[in-house]
Amino acid sequence: MTDYDLVVLGSGPGGQKAAIAAAKLGKRVCIVDRRDMVGGVCVNTGTIPSKTLREAVLYLTGRSQREVYGASYRVKQDITVQDLLAHTKHVVGREIEVVRAQLLRNHVELLAGTGRFTDPHTIAVDGSERGEHGTVSADKVVIATGTRPARPPHVQFDNFRVVDSDGVLGLEKIPDTMVVVGAGVIGIEYASMFAALGSRVTVVEKRDQMLEFCDPEIVESLKFHLRDLAVTFRFGEEVKQVETGVAGTVTALASGKRIPAETVMYSAGRQGATEDLALDKAGLSADQRGRISVDKHYRTEVEHIYAVGDVIGFPALASTSMDQGRLAAHHAFGEPAAELTALQPIGIYTIPEASYCGCTESELTGESVPYEVGVARYRELARGQIVGDPYGMLKLLVSTQTRQLLGVHVFGTGATDLVHIGQAVMGCGGTVDYLVNTVFNYPTLSEAYKVAALDVTNKMRTVERFSA
Repeated sequence: MTDYDLVVLGSGPGGQKAAIAAAKLGKRVCIVDRRDMVGGVCVNTGTIPSKTLREAVLYLTGRSQREVYGASYRVKQDITVQDLLAHTKHVVGREIEVVRAQLLRNHVELLAGTGRFTDPHTIAVDGSERGEHGTVSADKVVIATGTRPARPPHVQFDNFRVVDSDGVLGLEKIPDTMVVVGAGVIGIEYASMFAALGSRVTVVEKRDQMLEFCDPEIVESLKFHLRDLAVTFRFGEEVKQVETGVAGTVTALASGKRIPAETVMYSAGRQGATEDLALDKAGLSADQRGRISVDKHYRTEVEHIYAVGDVIGFPALASTSMDQGRLAAHHAFGEPAAELTALQPIGIYTIPEASYCGCTESELTGESVPYEVGVARYRELARGQIVGDPYGMLKLLVSTQTRQLLGVHVFGTGATDLVHIGQAVMGCGGTVDYLVNTVFNYPTLSEAYKVAALDVTNKMRTVERFSA
């Protein structure tokens, strides 16, 4: 007889949903995680604090209203780190309370400590107050330990002048100058935030472009706005070393360039948090990035052990992790479960933000799929004028053969919310005609869908007229 039907390692989005889904099935469930990490990386150092920080930056700098009140408008003149983190601490604390309440309501035991395998069915909980031996056993196990920032071995991180994406939240002051190494999603998000605060930011990226998975027009718009915030890009450059001194840092590039800055933030990808799990005791292994391989049901090579969330790699999003956890629990206990659809939105919380769902133009062109593009500019929408966003845009990619939506790309205010309208239409196999004949609230940014739909249908009609 085991202690639990299911033990979940990690209380982030994937772990939470796996535990709650199993509890809903009437199973005995326990989550193991550190006392100071309830809610996982998502709540404590990742998604929630970074997005809350972004909202604080937008509000305190007055950037979202400068088109209305002028370029010099600012809610607070001398913004401090304490100003930025005040709301962040409140939100993080509230989210932790929500997680605890949900687990308690569903009778999921939360065991504080660090879990590691002693055999395939037994977990030792280091730092636990439970019993003499601090171990629990389970019929099924879900690994949802998430990731941590990868730290290149040749860089000396001091959490003061040289930080990673976790340490950046602990800076004592807003730096006047900053180097961000890595132009992935996390790096660009933080680069845009600090640039909006007035820091002179240099982004160093060894690849020739950034966010290559996004629509090129959206990326160019984002680069334009970041350059307008005094961000300098160094593409095709690799960091050789980072020197630290009393006054700050000097980032030496392989090309010979040397970039002085108060602070360097490394965003060099993420590493699976599996090194302390003693996976070998369970008959498991991880790759060099600490990631665990799973099948389509999130089952590892050991039949009763599952893994979900960032620790299994792409897409490594809080949104997908939640559903992975739920589905893993259902599969573990033989509950029928539909698989996740391939149509999933991507959100980039830069300033301004961007989001997309479906195909990009380059993908459709590469696959020889005939399509047409419809565009709506926020500056042509009444709501765009009201919120002071003249640069936002929405693009629809529409099949010229079936008239179905193939992709939606949004840039500007509310992009990560607006994208879901297009996702819903695409998921239901809807055509552009649905958007043309649908009434949207006025004035709203959602009206961009109707404007873009009319734009693309007019273009397709013109082609038909010229072909007749």
